[in-house]
Amino acid sequence: MTGGKLDVGAALETLARSRPGLWSLSACGVTRSQYRIPALVDQHAYAPGSERLRVLLVSGLSGERLDVETSLRVLEHFARRGDRLAERISLSAVPCANPDGLAKDTGPENGAEGLPGAGYPPEGGFFHHPLHPEKRYLWRWVCFQAPDLVVELRCGAGPVWEVNDEAAHLASVLDAGRLGPTDNLVAALGRGKPSGLGPVQGVRLTVDPGRAIAELDRLWTAVLPSSGSWTSPARVELGRRRARSPLEIGRVLASVYGHTLDPVVYMQGVAMSGRLRLAALEPSAPNPAQDIVRVVSPYASSPHSVFGDESHTAALAGVLWGDELTDATGDARFADLLVRAADFYQPRGRGQAPLPADADFRVEDMFFLATVLGRAYGITGDRRYADLLAEYLINTGTQQQDGLFWHCLSAPHYWGRGNGFAALGMAEALTYLPDDHPHRAAIASMLVRQLDALRALQERSGMYRQVLDFPGSYQEFTATCMIGYAMARGLRLGWLDTSFRSIVDLAWQGVSERIDDHGEVVDTCAGTGVQASLQDYLDRPAIFGVDDRSGSMALWFAVEMERLLRIA
Repeated sequence: MTGGKLDVGAALETLARSRPGLWSLSACGVTRSQYRIPALVDQHAYAPGSERLRVLLVSGLSGERLDVETSLRVLEHFARRGDRLAERISLSAVPCANPDGLAKDTGPENGAEGLPGAGYPPEGGFFHHPLHPEKRYLWRWVCFQAPDLVVELRCGAGPVWEVNDEAAHLASVLDAGRLGPTDNLVAALGRGKPSGLGPVQGVRLTVDPGRAIAELDRLWTAVLPSSGSWTSPARVELGRRRARSPLEIGRVLASVYGHTLDPVVYMQGVAMSGRLRLAALEPSAPNPAQDIVRVVSPYASSPHSVFGDESHTAALAGVLWGDELTDATGDARFADLLVRAADFYQPRGRGQAPLPADADFRVEDMFFLATVLGRAYGITGDRRYADLLAEYLINTGTQQQDGLFWHCLSAPHYWGRGNGFAALGMAEALTYLPDDHPHRAAIASMLVRQLDALRALQERSGMYRQVLDFPGSYQEFTATCMIGYAMARGLRLGWLDTSFRSIVDLAWQGVSERIDDHGEVVDTCAGTGVQASLQDYLDRPAIFGVDDRSGSMALWFAVEMERLLRIA
């Protein structure tokens, strides 16, 4: 690691290969230069049952080569010690948290006039900030890994140990002072509720490179005898969220989402459907059907007020609850409204998308058509609805050889939620298409090919990325819900083999950890039309809080997971 260009990714890949049962290569963010911020992730970093002390080593915020090289030597030493430490410490690492600063030789700056080492916790701008993207990626990634201890390593005169507020009890053991200034990463992690979770103990070591390993061995000696009592409040909170059943989480979501149809759009429709599905799982609980009737009756009485003379596909899917509400109430008006929505779809010609679907075969329409036309076939038995849907799906042309879907024919990017729409659309279609339909097998094959491809792209956390094939792009909530729903339904109804069970369970773990007790969710991509470039997809804002799109898809996923659990 002396002389020449320092390739941190290659160094971490070598470390991962040296201990394949210990580490995997990942990325925790993306810089303005589209450089992936490399990370080494321990196999137990997200494992709920692991009793190992969960430690995260961070270095290189300074942009200094010596800091990065020293952290890599620390990792090499850890690997050489074999299982002696690894059996008790789950060590993950981000050895170069400011790769643009390192590559451009700009020191603590990132080359875009930003300072990744200061300004924590970051506010807003997730994950598209023009100056400071690194700190936003790093902050969220660290918070939801929820380590028990964060160690920042810097080179300099020392050794000097500093502790954050949560790790004050280590001050006497390490002869450490309090960490300052208070807006650095480690200090900010130690106070309040970072990302809505809880604080994390953190220390910073400033040391001569030759003494780094010895000083960190001092730390391991100090913390290991009492590692069982070191579980961070952040990790405890994630465990508490994860321990809730899908039914419990569904109740939380149903209390927040699906109570309005203004505007008439698919996310409102999904949430109303989710409320009805949840009620079907709890016959003794209050039934929301009459509350939903109160909201939607004005539209059912005057369908023209819903759609006018023409409508876009997202609005047509806003009444997807029609058949379920008719089943719950016996009032045929609601199913009739859904059939009226299906009648807006008219063939354009062979091999073309039907009106009013986008002629460019956007993946969103795979879901919008499937959920409306499929249900219309289920209500009426009229094969023209099933035929129009099936012809659309097999003619999309956006599924690639690797099984994934472009956003549309003119946008060759693997957008996460776009692939969620595709998976959800095919799952909905297979729910309603008759077994003898000539295109059913082809659609099932398309779905299995896609879900097979998605196995390898799932993060250790269970989440799927905003841009699926770009490690480091943020872990996106709706994509994970929609893909997880398709897998859960496929397992329950027999389209998928049992090898998908561990994938869907992990997806549910990641989603459940990102839903709080008020129905707020973490990092869902804002509404997204077709974008002009990869950077545009990477830069789509992430919503943290109450969000109709996220809440509705999470509610569907929760109900489907509960149904799956009941037949397991």
